[in-house]
Amino acid sequence: MGSGKTDLLQGTLDLIVLKLLRAAPANGWELTQSIQVVSKGVLDVNYGSLYPALRRLEAKGWVKGKWGISENNRRARFYELTTAGRKQLDAERAEWERFSNALGLILRAD
Repeated sequence: MGSGKTDLLQGTLDLIVLKLLRAAPANGWELTQSIQVVSKGVLDVNYGSLYPALRRLEAKGWVKGKWGISENNRRARFYELTTAGRKQLDAERAEWERFSNALGLILRAD
């Protein structure tokens, strides 16, 4: 049996990060914690996957990062969703719905 943890595809991680940042700006540690909590421990994202995703999203103009001080008084980069990122989130969410509906049809077929 597996560990109960699920690996994420690159596009899925991007969608998750965009969705979480829609609520509020966050740093990498906060994002990894939110992913764990919201997914009830099923999804586990390591920093080796998260930070390249954040840099990629920032390069595309979907998130912007700025340095600040974290809760434990350490310097951290905080990311927030841009207007373009909100539009991308809506587009990716619609595509995900379309994909998951199609997959559901296939899995329910006899």
